[in-house]
Amino acid sequence: MLEPIGFALLFGIVGILMAALGYKLFDWIETKIDFAAEIKNGNIAAAIVVGSFLLGICFIIGRTVGS
Repeated sequence: MLEPIGFALLFGIVGILMAALGYKLFDWIETKIDFAAEIKNGNIAAAIVVGSFLLGICFIIGRTVGS
């Protein structure tokens, strides 16, 4: 009974770590814009770009980790 819960917890942690790594890689590759500073300054467009990227990365990770 605890085995499915353990797998779900493990896959959740792996998914979160992979999403964070994907964002860091995106931030490292895209050097023209400092997204963190732009979001702190209230740039809604930068927040939409980062949010869309994270949703896409999480969808890809969810499809690969969950299968």
